[in-house]
Amino acid sequence: MSGSVVTHPMASGHVPSWASVWGQDPFGVFAGFTCGGVTQRMRWIPPGRFRMGSPEDEPERYDDEPLHDVEITRGFWMAETPCTQELWRAVMGENPSEFSDPDKPVVNVSFEDVGEFLARFREREPESDLRLPTEAEWEYACRAGTSTATYAGSATPAVLDPIAWWAPNSDGSSQFVGKKEANGWGLFDMLGNVNEWTLDRAELDEFLVSPPPLDTRDPHSATGSRRVVRGGSWCDVARYLRAAFRSANLPETRFDYLGFRLARGQKVRSSQGAGESGAGRDADPAPSRE
Repeated sequence: MSGSVVTHPMASGHVPSWASVWGQDPFGVFAGFTCGGVTQRMRWIPPGRFRMGSPEDEPERYDDEPLHDVEITRGFWMAETPCTQELWRAVMGENPSEFSDPDKPVVNVSFEDVGEFLARFREREPESDLRLPTEAEWEYACRAGTSTATYAGSATPAVLDPIAWWAPNSDGSSQFVGKKEANGWGLFDMLGNVNEWTLDRAELDEFLVSPPPLDTRDPHSATGSRRVVRGGSWCDVARYLRAAFRSANLPETRFDYLGFRLARGQKVRSSQGAGESGAGRDADPAPSRE
Protein backbone atom coordinates (compact mmCIF):
# COMPACT_ATOMS: atom_id res chain seq x y z
CA MET A 1 0.00 0.00 0.00
CA SER A 2 1.13 3.52 -0.68
CA GLY A 3 -0.36 6.97 -0.32
CA SER A 4 0.47 10.46 0.78
CA VAL A 5 0.46 11.30 4.46
CA VAL A 6 -2.72 13.14 5.43
CA THR A 7 -3.98 14.69 8.62
CA HIS A 8 -6.61 12.60 10.33
CA PRO A 9 -9.85 14.25 11.56
CA MET A 10 -8.76 14.41 15.19
CA ALA A 11 -5.52 16.28 14.64
CA SER A 12 -5.08 19.59 16.44
CA GLY A 13 -7.84 18.88 18.94
CA HIS A 14 -10.53 18.18 16.35
CA VAL A 15 -12.89 15.22 16.78
CA PRO A 16 -16.00 14.13 14.87
CA SER A 17 -19.22 15.83 15.94
CA TRP A 18 -20.84 12.41 16.53
CA ALA A 19 -18.12 11.09 18.87
CA SER A 20 -18.96 10.27 22.48
CA VAL A 21 -15.47 8.79 23.04
CA TRP A 22 -12.24 9.37 21.13
CA GLY A 23 -8.51 8.94 21.42
CA GLN A 24 -5.39 7.36 19.99
CA ASP A 25 -3.57 4.12 20.80
CA PRO A 26 -0.82 2.02 19.16
CA PHE A 27 -3.23 1.05 16.37
CA GLY A 28 -4.10 4.66 15.53
CA VAL A 29 -7.05 7.00 15.97
CA PHE A 30 -10.44 5.85 17.24
CA ALA A 31 -13.78 7.50 17.96
CA GLY A 32 -17.03 6.02 19.17
CA PHE A 33 -20.72 6.85 19.05
CA THR A 34 -23.26 5.88 21.71
CA CYS A 35 -26.84 4.75 21.15
CA GLY A 36 -29.14 3.62 23.94
CA GLY A 37 -26.21 3.33 26.30
CA VAL A 38 -24.24 1.13 23.87
CA THR A 39 -20.96 2.50 22.47
CA GLN A 40 -19.53 1.39 19.13
CA ARG A 41 -15.90 2.31 18.54
CA MET A 42 -14.80 3.23 15.01
CA ARG A 43 -11.26 3.22 13.60
CA TRP A 44 -9.94 5.89 11.26
CA ILE A 45 -8.87 4.29 7.97
CA PRO A 46 -6.45 6.55 6.06
CA PRO A 47 -6.60 7.04 2.28
CA GLY A 48 -4.18 5.18 0.04
CA ARG A 49 -3.74 2.69 -2.76
CA PHE A 50 -3.72 -1.10 -2.52
CA ARG A 51 -3.84 -4.22 -4.65
CA MET A 52 -7.32 -5.71 -4.41
CA GLY A 53 -7.86 -9.39 -5.12
CA SER A 54 -5.42 -12.30 -5.01
CA PRO A 55 -2.37 -13.32 -7.05
CA GLU A 56 -2.75 -16.33 -9.34
CA ASP A 57 -0.42 -18.41 -7.18
CA GLU A 58 -2.41 -17.89 -3.94
CA PRO A 59 -3.57 -21.33 -2.75
CA GLU A 60 -7.30 -22.01 -3.19
CA ARG A 61 -8.08 -18.69 -4.84
CA TYR A 62 -11.13 -18.25 -7.09
CA ASP A 63 -11.20 -16.78 -10.60
CA ASP A 64 -13.37 -13.83 -9.49
CA GLU A 65 -10.49 -12.36 -7.44
CA PRO A 66 -8.44 -10.60 -10.16
CA LEU A 67 -5.52 -8.66 -8.75
CA HIS A 68 -5.82 -4.93 -9.56
CA ASP A 69 -4.94 -1.52 -8.15
CA VAL A 70 -7.58 0.44 -6.26
CA GLU A 71 -7.32 3.94 -4.85
CA ILE A 72 -9.11 4.97 -1.66
CA THR A 73 -9.05 8.72 -2.18
CA ARG A 74 -10.28 9.85 1.23
CA GLY A 75 -10.17 8.40 4.70
CA PHE A 76 -13.22 6.90 6.38
CA TRP A 77 -14.28 5.35 9.67
CA MET A 78 -14.77 1.60 10.09
CA ALA A 79 -16.39 -0.11 13.07
CA GLU A 80 -13.85 -1.83 15.27
CA THR A 81 -16.05 -4.96 15.44
CA PRO A 82 -19.09 -6.37 13.68
CA CYS A 83 -22.37 -4.92 14.93
CA THR A 84 -23.23 -6.63 18.20
CA GLN A 85 -26.57 -7.95 19.35
CA GLU A 86 -26.48 -5.29 22.06
CA LEU A 87 -26.23 -2.44 19.55
CA TRP A 88 -28.86 -3.98 17.30
CA ARG A 89 -31.30 -4.25 20.20
CA ALA A 90 -30.58 -0.65 21.27
CA VAL A 91 -31.74 0.54 17.84
CA MET A 92 -34.33 -2.08 16.87
CA GLY A 93 -35.76 -3.16 20.22
CA GLU A 94 -35.39 -6.88 19.41
CA ASN A 95 -32.74 -9.48 18.64
CA PRO A 96 -33.10 -11.97 15.76
CA SER A 97 -29.84 -13.79 16.49
CA GLU A 98 -29.00 -17.40 17.09
CA PHE A 99 -26.44 -17.89 19.88
CA SER A 100 -27.98 -15.05 21.90
CA ASP A 101 -25.51 -12.91 23.83
CA PRO A 102 -25.18 -9.10 23.85
CA ASP A 103 -21.45 -9.23 23.03
CA LYS A 104 -21.77 -11.59 20.08
CA PRO A 105 -22.39 -10.34 16.53
CA VAL A 106 -25.98 -9.88 15.46
CA VAL A 107 -26.89 -12.50 12.84
CA ASN A 108 -29.95 -13.53 10.86
CA VAL A 109 -30.11 -10.00 9.46
CA SER A 110 -30.66 -9.38 5.76
CA PHE A 111 -29.33 -6.50 3.70
CA GLU A 112 -32.85 -5.10 3.86
CA ASP A 113 -32.87 -5.46 7.66
CA VAL A 114 -29.63 -3.46 7.83
CA GLY A 115 -31.35 -0.74 5.80
CA GLU A 116 -34.13 -0.62 8.41
CA PHE A 117 -31.53 -0.48 11.21
CA LEU A 118 -29.89 2.53 9.55
CA ALA A 119 -33.24 4.23 8.95
CA ARG A 120 -34.17 3.87 12.62
CA PHE A 121 -30.77 5.14 13.68
CA ARG A 122 -31.35 8.22 11.51
CA GLU A 123 -34.60 8.83 13.37
CA ARG A 124 -32.46 9.28 16.49
CA GLU A 125 -29.60 11.07 14.71
CA PRO A 126 -30.98 12.81 11.58
CA GLU A 127 -27.51 13.86 10.36
CA SER A 128 -26.03 10.39 10.77
CA ASP A 129 -23.86 9.15 7.92
CA LEU A 130 -23.64 5.57 9.12
CA ARG A 131 -23.71 3.06 6.27
CA LEU A 132 -22.26 -0.22 5.07
CA PRO A 133 -18.71 -0.20 3.68
CA THR A 134 -18.19 -0.69 -0.03
CA GLU A 135 -16.46 -3.88 -1.08
CA ALA A 136 -13.23 -1.99 -1.84
CA GLU A 137 -13.32 -0.24 1.53
CA TRP A 138 -13.88 -3.57 3.27
CA GLU A 139 -10.88 -5.29 1.68
CA TYR A 140 -8.65 -2.23 2.09
CA ALA A 141 -9.52 -2.02 5.79
CA CYS A 142 -9.14 -5.78 6.24
CA ARG A 143 -5.67 -5.87 4.69
CA ALA A 144 -4.40 -2.84 6.66
CA GLY A 145 -1.39 -2.49 4.40
CA THR A 146 -0.69 -6.20 3.92
CA SER A 147 -0.80 -8.25 0.72
CA THR A 148 -0.89 -11.85 1.96
CA ALA A 149 -3.89 -14.20 2.01
CA THR A 150 -4.82 -12.92 5.47
CA TYR A 151 -3.58 -9.82 7.27
CA ALA A 152 -1.40 -12.09 9.41
CA GLY A 153 0.06 -14.23 6.63
CA SER A 154 -1.06 -17.37 4.84
CA ALA A 155 -4.49 -18.94 5.39
CA THR A 156 -3.25 -21.83 7.50
CA PRO A 157 -4.51 -23.04 10.89
CA ALA A 158 -1.46 -21.71 12.73
CA VAL A 159 -2.11 -18.23 11.28
CA LEU A 160 -5.91 -18.25 11.49
CA ASP A 161 -6.41 -19.50 15.04
CA PRO A 162 -5.03 -16.33 16.74
CA ILE A 163 -6.98 -13.91 14.51
CA ALA A 164 -10.26 -15.61 13.60
CA TRP A 165 -13.18 -17.70 14.79
CA TRP A 166 -13.65 -20.39 12.11
CA ALA A 167 -14.88 -23.97 11.84
CA PRO A 168 -12.02 -25.67 13.75
CA ASN A 169 -12.10 -23.38 16.82
CA SER A 170 -15.60 -21.84 17.05
CA ASP A 171 -17.36 -24.72 18.83
CA GLY A 172 -20.20 -24.51 16.30
CA SER A 173 -21.38 -20.95 16.91
CA SER A 174 -20.47 -17.29 16.64
CA GLN A 175 -18.25 -15.93 19.42
CA PHE A 176 -17.73 -12.74 21.42
CA VAL A 177 -16.44 -9.88 19.28
CA GLY A 178 -12.97 -8.45 19.85
CA LYS A 179 -11.44 -11.52 21.49
CA LYS A 180 -9.03 -12.47 18.71
CA GLU A 181 -5.99 -10.44 17.59
CA ALA A 182 -6.76 -7.23 15.70
CA ASN A 183 -5.26 -6.31 12.35
CA GLY A 184 -2.75 -3.49 11.96
CA TRP A 185 -5.46 -0.82 12.03
CA GLY A 186 -7.15 -2.10 15.19
CA LEU A 187 -10.05 -3.93 13.52
CA PHE A 188 -11.24 -7.18 15.07
CA ASP A 189 -12.98 -10.16 13.44
CA MET A 190 -12.47 -8.93 9.88
CA LEU A 191 -11.94 -12.61 9.04
CA GLY A 192 -14.17 -15.22 10.62
CA ASN A 193 -16.90 -14.98 13.26
CA VAL A 194 -19.57 -13.68 10.83
CA ASN A 195 -19.77 -12.87 7.16
CA GLU A 196 -20.40 -9.16 6.57
CA TRP A 197 -22.70 -7.42 4.10
CA THR A 198 -21.15 -4.71 1.93
CA LEU A 199 -22.80 -1.93 -0.03
CA ASP A 200 -21.90 -3.18 -3.51
CA ARG A 201 -24.39 -4.72 -5.87
CA ALA A 202 -22.63 -7.26 -8.08
CA GLU A 203 -23.02 -10.62 -9.67
CA LEU A 204 -19.85 -12.58 -9.01
CA ASP A 205 -18.86 -12.69 -12.69
CA GLU A 206 -19.11 -8.92 -13.06
CA PHE A 207 -16.31 -7.79 -10.75
CA LEU A 208 -14.65 -4.66 -12.13
CA VAL A 209 -11.01 -5.41 -12.89
CA SER A 210 -9.97 -1.74 -13.05
CA PRO A 211 -12.43 0.36 -11.06
CA PRO A 212 -12.01 4.13 -11.00
CA PRO A 213 -11.22 5.92 -7.72
CA LEU A 214 -13.67 4.97 -5.01
CA ASP A 215 -15.43 8.30 -4.63
CA THR A 216 -16.26 8.53 -8.36
CA ARG A 217 -17.60 4.99 -8.66
CA ASP A 218 -21.25 4.05 -8.14
CA PRO A 219 -21.24 0.82 -6.10
CA HIS A 220 -24.66 0.01 -7.59
CA SER A 221 -23.61 0.32 -11.22
CA ALA A 222 -23.18 -3.44 -11.65
CA THR A 223 -26.21 -5.44 -12.70
CA GLY A 224 -27.83 -8.18 -10.67
CA SER A 225 -29.71 -8.15 -7.40
CA ARG A 226 -27.21 -9.81 -5.07
CA ARG A 227 -25.03 -7.89 -2.60
CA VAL A 228 -21.41 -8.73 -1.96
CA VAL A 229 -20.56 -10.45 1.33
CA ARG A 230 -17.04 -10.61 2.79
CA GLY A 231 -14.94 -12.08 5.58
CA GLY A 232 -15.89 -15.71 6.17
CA SER A 233 -17.55 -16.97 9.34
CA TRP A 234 -17.49 -19.26 12.36
CA CYS A 235 -18.57 -22.24 10.23
CA ASP A 236 -16.14 -21.76 7.33
CA VAL A 237 -12.91 -23.46 6.27
CA ALA A 238 -9.67 -21.60 5.58
CA ARG A 239 -10.35 -20.97 1.89
CA TYR A 240 -13.22 -18.64 2.79
CA LEU A 241 -11.21 -16.68 5.37
CA ARG A 242 -8.84 -15.11 2.87
CA ALA A 243 -8.96 -11.32 2.49
CA ALA A 244 -9.76 -11.60 -1.23
CA PHE A 245 -12.57 -14.16 -0.96
CA ARG A 246 -15.88 -12.88 -2.34
CA SER A 247 -19.42 -14.13 -2.00
CA ALA A 248 -22.87 -12.63 -2.55
CA ASN A 249 -26.44 -13.10 -1.36
CA LEU A 250 -29.87 -11.83 -2.29
CA PRO A 251 -30.78 -8.79 -0.17
CA GLU A 252 -33.53 -10.66 1.68
CA THR A 253 -31.17 -13.49 2.78
CA ARG A 254 -30.77 -14.30 6.47
CA PHE A 255 -28.34 -16.83 7.94
CA ASP A 256 -26.97 -17.56 11.41
CA TYR A 257 -23.48 -16.76 10.10
CA LEU A 258 -24.32 -13.47 8.34
CA GLY A 259 -24.01 -10.04 10.00
CA PHE A 260 -22.52 -6.66 9.16
CA ARG A 261 -20.06 -3.94 10.12
CA LEU A 262 -20.69 -0.18 10.03
CA ALA A 263 -18.74 2.51 8.20
CA ARG A 264 -19.10 6.29 7.97
CA GLY A 265 -17.49 9.50 6.79
CA GLN A 266 -16.46 8.75 3.18
CA LYS A 267 -18.34 10.08 0.18
CA VAL A 268 -20.01 7.25 -1.73
CA ARG A 269 -22.10 7.70 -4.86
CA SER A 270 -25.19 5.51 -4.78
CA SER A 271 -28.82 5.15 -5.65
CA GLN A 272 -31.52 4.84 -3.02
CA GLY A 273 -32.00 1.56 -1.20
CA ALA A 274 -31.27 -0.45 1.91
CA GLY A 275 -27.95 -0.05 3.66
CA GLU A 276 -26.99 3.18 1.88
CA SER A 277 -27.21 5.75 4.65
CA GLY A 278 -24.64 8.47 4.20
CA ALA A 279 -24.34 8.03 0.46
CA GLY A 280 -23.38 11.22 -1.23
CA ARG A 281 -21.97 12.86 1.90
CA ASP A 282 -18.45 14.18 2.07
CA ALA A 283 -15.93 12.90 4.56
CA ASP A 284 -16.65 13.95 8.14
CA PRO A 285 -15.91 17.67 8.61
CA ALA A 286 -14.51 16.99 12.09
CA PRO A 287 -15.56 20.18 13.91
CA SER A 288 -13.62 21.23 16.97
CA ARG A 289 -14.66 20.02 20.43
CA GLU A 290 -13.97 22.41 23.26
